[in-house]
Amino acid sequence: MSEWLIYITDNIGVAAAAVSGAMIAIERKMDLFGVFFLGMITALGGGVLRDVLLGEVPPRFFTNYLAILIVVIMVSTVFIVAKTWNGWRNPATKQRIDQIHNLFDAIGLSAFTITGVQVAMTAGYQDNGFLCVFMGMTTGIGGGVLRDMMSRHTPYVLQKRIYAVASIIGAVVYWTLCYFALLPALAQIIAMILIITIRVCATVFRWNLPRIQLDGAEDKPHHNKDTKEND
Repeated sequence: MSEWLIYITDNIGVAAAAVSGAMIAIERKMDLFGVFFLGMITALGGGVLRDVLLGEVPPRFFTNYLAILIVVIMVSTVFIVAKTWNGWRNPATKQRIDQIHNLFDAIGLSAFTITGVQVAMTAGYQDNGFLCVFMGMTTGIGGGVLRDMMSRHTPYVLQKRIYAVASIIGAVVYWTLCYFALLPALAQIIAMILIITIRVCATVFRWNLPRIQLDGAEDKPHHNKDTKEND
């Protein structure tokens, strides 16, 4: 597996996840440090979990200064725009902002999922499909889970529209295509498009997995009343 392919995919995921995390932090009324911290956790958390599980210590993000620089640039940009652009607070533009967030979230999920599979295969586990797919899912959703837990919200992956499932499907497709000797770059494009398509369609058409509705329980996620639902 080419290191440059992992490197490029990783940084795409970092940029997209940093934007997603920063937007969530702003919506949850965090201060400047909180916005940077949540953006960093969203962008780097899944990769750290993956590396620890694979026994790679310290995790690669602690020595990848470009990834940290990308997070700083993307989070700073989001914060400045939100601080200075009055349209951010305009209810008329709220739906468009939600759509932008969902797109970046889908891009980050797809890029990190593929990176997780790539790293597992490069580490010598290319014949272990279950491990590769699990590492892909962990990398894809890990940052978002940590983000939601640290902001005291039930992780979206446990209740919202086809999130982890999209990651698993994309990871399975990518590992299968690579295992049967399809060009890694082509397999990556196919799998990333598939994950993004599933996530966007799940958001637009409100696809959800079945759940048990207990008597008297509200059919709403436990969010603060001033927090919107993003996906």
